[in-house]
Amino acid sequence: MKQLILGSGSPRRRELLSVITPHFTVQTADADESLPEGIPPDEAVELLSRRKAEAVFGRLPDPENALVLGADTVVFLAGHILGKPHSHEEAVRMISALSGKTHRVCTGVTLLSREKALTFHEETEVTFYPLSPEEIERYCSLPEPYDKAGAYGIQGAGALLVAGIRGDFYNVMGLPIAALSRRLREFDCGL
Repeated sequence: MKQLILGSGSPRRRELLSVITPHFTVQTADADESLPEGIPPDEAVELLSRRKAEAVFGRLPDPENALVLGADTVVFLAGHILGKPHSHEEAVRMISALSGKTHRVCTGVTLLSREKALTFHEETEVTFYPLSPEEIERYCSLPEPYDKAGAYGIQGAGALLVAGIRGDFYNVMGLPIAALSRRLREFDCGL
């Protein structure tokens, strides 16, 4: 049976994967996260999830009995990818852009073993309420927006910004656990 390894330091992904199985270890992925100019979001997250899985797989002492899971999530609006904000001003710009609009959250997932590689993505639509400048400023003054794509966390205070969602809620948090649990059954990892 394969040892499942989560190639991510994200506490949210660790928490979400534990819904599927408690039997996994964690190794952070040190991978190139640069993207070709103009790459579509679904291709971007698939490429980044593959790079992360390959980076971890390449460092394993016993890759014969390993299954590595790599994942990457982006928020995009009108074809533009919104990454993690690097400043208060950038967070305010992102949340202001999302205010009153529907955007998409796309997570790419790669499962990589010696015998097989599988990459897929899931997409979820999220609609924000129209937000006042005061609401935006209040949210962006929290620590929450600064380590999340699109500058918000739907599992925290960011939930107060969301008018509706269509698709997998957990995908917005960073791991589409329903789709992932089904794909994991294709590998010999005890699920």
